[in-house]
Amino acid sequence: MTYTHILFDADDTLYDYPKAENHALGRTLTEAGIACTDEVMKAYQSINQQLWRDLEQGLVTQASLRTERFARLIQELGATPSLRVEEISERYLELLGEGVFLIEGAYDICRDLIEAGIHLAIITNGIKKVQTNRIAGSKLAGMFEAIIVSEDTGYQKPHPGIFDYAFEALGLQQADKSRVLIVGDSLTSDMKGGINYGIDTCWFNPFHRPNTLGYQPTYEIRRLEEVNVLAGGRRK
Repeated sequence: MTYTHILFDADDTLYDYPKAENHALGRTLTEAGIACTDEVMKAYQSINQQLWRDLEQGLVTQASLRTERFARLIQELGATPSLRVEEISERYLELLGEGVFLIEGAYDICRDLIEAGIHLAIITNGIKKVQTNRIAGSKLAGMFEAIIVSEDTGYQKPHPGIFDYAFEALGLQQADKSRVLIVGDSLTSDMKGGINYGIDTCWFNPFHRPNTLGYQPTYEIRRLEEVNVLAGGRRK
């Protein structure tokens, strides 16, 4: 299959989210007077991941997620920070937007696909100001014809509404679905969303995680460079 458009997820697909998170959380908590130990980091990650899963299911809003994760962390730690929860949240987002760490091969695959005439877009559930700052500050700036952020669309992946928004932004029609591929690391948002929408899916699974959720992607890859072959681009 040769695709004309590829929708890339951002975090943990093109951008190294754990590195950005470590960078931002360590500085934020230190500034708030909380020691960011390994145990604190694990506690935050557990809380944050659960809230993002709740967001995918429509159980929380993105606005509440931003502060709720820190409110829950502070409560769990029994800490008394020197900053208000709202201040901690804003500082964290500011620092997270500086985290322009790329997944290995991200720049090369985007460059090669563009050279092959393939149109690229990002489709992400992330927070708009964080994602736009990270993209603008990285080597991938200017490579995408559209950056679709759930905050703008009113829908989270896997909801079909965000895919409708992406198609409109890219000038695609429903009849073009066979020419579109989504590449992402999440089975529950990227793969489920793509499958339900009727486009081909590529699960980026570099750590060989087992697929126990029943969503069967069209392809599964370990390295981003494998997208070249799938998309009919430059062969490596």
